[in-house]
Amino acid sequence: MAGDSIREGNVLRILLIALALSAAAYAADPAAAPDARQTARQQAVANARAALIKGPSEVTLRDQATLALPAGFGFVPQQPAAALMRAMGNTTGNDFLGIIVPQDGPHWFVSVHYEGSGYIKDDDAQHWDADKLLQSLKDGTEAANEARTQAGMPALVVTRWIESPQYESDSHRLVWSAEARRKDGSGGDPTVNYNTYLLGREGFVSLNLITSASAVDEDKSAARELLAAVNFNSGKRYGDFNSSTDKVAAYGLVALVAGVAAKKLGLLALLAAMAVKFAKIIAVAVAAFFVAIKRWLKGRTGQQA
Repeated sequence: MAGDSIREGNVLRILLIALALSAAAYAADPAAAPDARQTARQQAVANARAALIKGPSEVTLRDQATLALPAGFGFVPQQPAAALMRAMGNTTGNDFLGIIVPQDGPHWFVSVHYEGSGYIKDDDAQHWDADKLLQSLKDGTEAANEARTQAGMPALVVTRWIESPQYESDSHRLVWSAEARRKDGSGGDPTVNYNTYLLGREGFVSLNLITSASAVDEDKSAARELLAAVNFNSGKRYGDFNSSTDKVAAYGLVALVAGVAAKKLGLLALLAAMAVKFAKIIAVAVAAFFVAIKRWLKGRTGQQA
């Protein structure tokens, strides 16, 4: 049955790959019977297939924005997408809106979020130091490693910028990406989060592309295309901000990149905030994830040749 479903389209194949790789998460629960695991996987795939919105189409992102989903992409809305993420061993929060997958071609997905943080002032983008920001990411990741180890996840180390932070003040779009590898050196081709943001009056939309270090240069064009396709509704745009009535976020663009919840935190609070942020950002970015994808794809290719 799985093979027949895979032949029906690349979108479903990507979903099946993600679900197939969730075996480790299910194995962590010995009380779950094999039949229950199989049923959960099948149900998650069926729900995602039924809910999939194919481009070109307009996708509503709450009451805030719209995504002009281009041809060649598919969007899985919040509820079935959250179930899919759970099947992959990941959790989602109230800010999670869904996932985007390619209908054909590369093997990546984009998680879509809206954070009602308030209006984020962007003046600090004029003064940020990419080297210092990278060090903040390294420090925050190291601070989070104890919690990750206790949760049974591998310790990580941030090694370099894939793309240093770039902010377009006219469009209020932010892009950045850093490479995170397993601290013990295992895992092969590491997973990369290519992070893109659009700022609005009351918060921001983020689209985070999950891919591998070897494929990010090719895949990031899709992330930028999708970011350009997001626009806030009239009255919700960055330029609609009213300083006399609107909430202002407690942090700026530097904090979005550095992963802290406020600019002026004490050292211990800063490290704790970074740990929380990175647990969220990198939860889906385990190096073994894409190693398993490649092995699984290689096996499927051999069977279908």
